[in-house]
Amino acid sequence: MPALRLTMRKIKEILRLRYGLKLSLRQIARSCSISLSSVGDYLQRARAAQLSWPLPEDLDDAAIEARLFPSATNCQARGAPLPDFRGIHQELRRYRHLTLSLLWQEYKETCPEGYCWRSYKNVAF
Repeated sequence: MPALRLTMRKIKEILRLRYGLKLSLRQIARSCSISLSSVGDYLQRARAAQLSWPLPEDLDDAAIEARLFPSATNCQARGAPLPDFRGIHQELRRYRHLTLSLLWQEYKETCPEGYCWRSYKNVAF
């Protein structure tokens, strides 16, 4: 079961603490009462979305969320073909030792411009 997203207020607080106050990931995790890996994940998303602190005035919460969590339709618009979700699930059920990572590697061989590993595993499930 995927974890619930943090509120936009808490995400902004993570960005402020990291880029505004230059706190360590551990200090941010303790301050926001979230896991260290969650802090790292949100900061990685912010880097990928090219967000910095202070946030631009013209970006509202919905625009920030859309940049941090691009949906499958956003990826489709840039030309990344969607994986065969039904086939993925059937293969995983059929072959006991098959992993999602192996299926992703096959997907990338046939479609190099496709989803990165993080997006693939989030979209697949």
